[in-house]
Amino acid sequence: MKLITAVIKPFKLDEVREALLTVGVTGLTVTDVKGYGRQKGHTELYRGSEYEVDLLPKTKIDIAVSDEQCEEVIEAVTKAANTNNIGDGKIFVFGLDQLVRIRTGDLNEDAL
Repeated sequence: MKLITAVIKPFKLDEVREALLTVGVTGLTVTDVKGYGRQKGHTELYRGSEYEVDLLPKTKIDIAVSDEQCEEVIEAVTKAANTNNIGDGKIFVFGLDQLVRIRTGDLNEDAL
């Protein structure tokens, strides 16, 4: 089992969610976060004053999937979140040792 964490631009969330539904993802967790990568933020003008925005708004999506589904999910997120501009985001893949559904006590693949 894998935990896929994708950090994307907030306006791409609906497209990514639809792409995940088409590949059979039944659940995910979404968090609004702030951060920066290579672009290191940007400068904005507000009421005549210029200021630096160091941390940009991003959306973090966590998806637990089986090993067989991992590559398909990564491909779906990559295609849906891509704008061909800097700051499109990153995808992190972690191994899951154990997964437990709290309500039923189902373990691992049964808990997905």
